[in-house]
Amino acid sequence: MPFISTKTNVTVTKEKETKLKERLGQAISIIPGKSENWLMLAIEGDIPMYFRGDDSKPTAFIEVKIYGNASSDVYSRMTKELTGIYGDILGVTPDHMYIRYFGSDDWGWNGNNF
Repeated sequence: MPFISTKTNVTVTKEKETKLKERLGQAISIIPGKSENWLMLAIEGDIPMYFRGDDSKPTAFIEVKIYGNASSDVYSRMTKELTGIYGDILGVTPDHMYIRYFGSDDWGWNGNNF
C-alpha cells in the first residue's frame, strides 16, 4: 500500500505525468514487498513554492507513505532513485527537493484495516 505524493512548482504536462507514473512505478520496488500493483500517486504541479525564500527554481516536496516500515538503507536507495527521477523529468536539482518517508501499520482499504 504505497502512496507517493508530489508537490512541485513545475508545470507537469500529461507527458511528464506519464513519465513520473512509469518511473515511480518501477522505483517503488526498491522497498521490499512493494510494487506498482498497489501504488497510488498524487501529482500536483504549478504550486507556489519557496525554498530559501526564492521561488525562481524548480522545487519539489515528495512524500512516500508505506504500510509497514523499511530500513534506513532502503530509504537511502529510494532517495537516490527519486532524486534522479525528479531531476530527469522535472529538472529539480537534489538541493531543491525534500523527500519524507512515513511507515505505518495502520492502513485501511476496502472497508477494513490490514
